Amino acid sequence: MVISLQDTLSNLPLPATPKWPHGVWDIEVLKHGTMSLIAYKPTVQDFQTTHEQDELYIVMAGVADLIIEGIPHACKTGDALFVPALKNHRFENFSDDFVVWAIFWGPKGGERI
Repeated sequence: MVISLQDTLSNLPLPATPKWPHGVWDIEVLKHGTMSLIAYKPTVQDFQTTHEQDELYIVMAGVADLIIEGIPHACKTGDALFVPALKNHRFENFSDDFVVWAIFWGPKGGERI
């Protein structure tokens, strides 16, 4: 299976919601077992909250700061970022072209090693 980022982004934004007043800028493109793949292109402000699963971001374009539990992590095209389940996080200072693949997997609460 091949999933085109360009084709996926052409389906965004989805209509605004109370949680996402500027439109919904993420879309799930694949679900398989506990794994899901989402394209995410925030605009104006990142309103996301914690997630029940572990998450991996792959930066496809642009730059941003990923704030995890109050600690900023600068990222750019080509970077991979890991956020454990239930950790407060959001993107700030993102460029207009910023877009990521977000991959969720595993049990609620995250994997335990």
